[in-house]
Amino acid sequence: MEKLLFGVAYYDEYMPYDRLNEDIKMMKSANINVVRIAESTWSSVEPQNGEFDFKHIDRVIDAMEEAGISVIIGTPTYAIPTWLVSECPEALAVTKSGQGVYGTRQNMDITNPTYLFYAERVIRKIMDRVSKRKCVIGYQLDNETKHYDTAGSNVQHLFIKYLRKKFPNINDLNDEFGLAYWSNRINSWEDFPNVLGTINGSLGAEFEKFQRTLVNKFLSWQSDIVNEYKRENQFVTQNFDFEWRGYSFGVQPKVNHFEASKCLTIAGVDIYHPTQDYLTGTEISFGGDMTRSLKNDNYLVLETEAQGFEHWVPYDGQLRLQAFSHVASGANSVMYWHWHSIHNSAETYWKGLLSHDFKENPTYNESKIIGDEFNRFGDKLVNLKKKNDVAILVSNEALTAIEWFSWTLDFKYNDVVRWVYDELYKMNVGCDFINPDSEDIEKYKLIVAPALYSAPSDLLNKLNSYVKNGGNLVVTFKSAFTNENVKVSHNDQPNIINKCLGVTYNQFTKPDKVSLKGHDFKVSDEENEVSHWMELLKITTAETIAYYDHPNWGKYSAITKNHYGEGIATYIGCFANKAILKEVLIEVLKEANLFGQEQQYNFPIIIKSGYNSENKKIVYYFNYSCEKKEIEYSHNEGIELTKNQPIKKGEKVVLKPWGLIIVEENK
Repeated sequence: MEKLLFGVAYYDEYMPYDRLNEDIKMMKSANINVVRIAESTWSSVEPQNGEFDFKHIDRVIDAMEEAGISVIIGTPTYAIPTWLVSECPEALAVTKSGQGVYGTRQNMDITNPTYLFYAERVIRKIMDRVSKRKCVIGYQLDNETKHYDTAGSNVQHLFIKYLRKKFPNINDLNDEFGLAYWSNRINSWEDFPNVLGTINGSLGAEFEKFQRTLVNKFLSWQSDIVNEYKRENQFVTQNFDFEWRGYSFGVQPKVNHFEASKCLTIAGVDIYHPTQDYLTGTEISFGGDMTRSLKNDNYLVLETEAQGFEHWVPYDGQLRLQAFSHVASGANSVMYWHWHSIHNSAETYWKGLLSHDFKENPTYNESKIIGDEFNRFGDKLVNLKKKNDVAILVSNEALTAIEWFSWTLDFKYNDVVRWVYDELYKMNVGCDFINPDSEDIEKYKLIVAPALYSAPSDLLNKLNSYVKNGGNLVVTFKSAFTNENVKVSHNDQPNIINKCLGVTYNQFTKPDKVSLKGHDFKVSDEENEVSHWMELLKITTAETIAYYDHPNWGKYSAITKNHYGEGIATYIGCFANKAILKEVLIEVLKEANLFGQEQQYNFPIIIKSGYNSENKKIVYYFNYSCEKKEIEYSHNEGIELTKNQPIKKGEKVVLKPWGLIIVEENK
């Protein structure tokens, strides 16, 4: 990218009256340089089977091209038109809830041949129309694509083919999945039952893994079509999203982002988060770190909130703070969903930069400040490269496997991931994400594996070798308990990595009135408590950092550390309070020589950094609080870009509420 992209999603077909010229005038005033269009327009582009109408696309492209605003075109396949369902009802996905009913978006079967035929036709029609336009810089495939729980007879048939390839001998399937239990054994492929009724966690988790592969295939199929038309200087992206808890929270259970992103030239993401008094920047950082890690490169924020829900209207300064927080994680764009607030239908109150009256408002006016700053010094921030020494190992397979046994738990996989990530974020520790197939783990000085419940033996052996060769590893409870087929190990737990961890256990329980003892962490009594889960650890070669403080469980270790080869492995066998987790992580960071100048500050002061195109270090200091904060600038002297003033190491700086400084170091 030659510049930062600052933009919005724009829907001319949603407008209550023609105001395209006025919108462009307001966009130019805010230095908006890109719009995203067309991704939800199938029923407008093709109102009836084979009848095409491109007036909304044409008039927006014509106007944006004249105004010097770039355009990203989305394929419209995530929201199907009524005529398609009328002519082909089976295009709607069959899920565990039964046959889909028309109305919502993302309700189709992405494997249905009729749906794919018409989807390909409309994609080709649009690409033929827009690909040669000079203002079109890239393409977005579909929209927040997932498998949509599709599980009809055709999907079941494909799943059986998938299993037959993985298990040529059906007896191996039965043995590995434990299907003899409750007479679930399958003695003939012809007798294979509908998997939606299964109570077997191995079979159920494998089906969900298979469903995720459908997303990879679907996006690759679209990418192949788009690549036939796109120019060499145009990109292909997709706007991935995350587990949703009213906002973007954790690893997406219905897509393996690492696999699905392989067909893209640049990864894209949608990030939504709490704001006002609840704005922490954690979700911005988490989503950015995750997306940057997919291709180890810069990424696009294709959607983020402007005003959003009524409780997301930002305080003064927050929109700007959020925008630069995206860029500080390696984003090359900040794009709002959406430009204007729509006047009908499901997302009427998911508000854009403009409210329903289309007039200037404080959020829009703050976007003008952002656009001006992107325009003035964005060339120094674009293509920011980051080198992190810490990686978090995440696994879709572990997520799914834990979910299959969630009735025994009062937490989810992503609760553990965020438990770890959030504390590292608050300590200003930059993180990448890796997955079980990552091959370059040796480049990291510290790897954290939260709740790696389901893991193949080769991954666990690789972690042993990583520690033996000098790496630092932190593993949490509920790790290495089953293999990749969710078959519980009959060896000592944690399976295989007990070698580097120097600890084992064969009993676990939910804590009730259990605290920790034997440590010297400076925490309150309340912060010393354990919740949700505890494993009764017995050390083999490890040393105990903390025991359980309980009349019966007091003989068991709770947190341990083990020197193995040239490295150190730490095991956290319980869901400890965040204050305890922070103390454990501080010690680990110090042992790995990763506790440096940026850790002298903690949240709400967040520090991010990277290297720009001139290989100069860019340092961000963010104040995620409603109070002004005095800090001491601790990096090399340089130019503070927002004020274009020199700044020296050790200089005192006052950060306004929700304020920031950005420094380009001189060397």
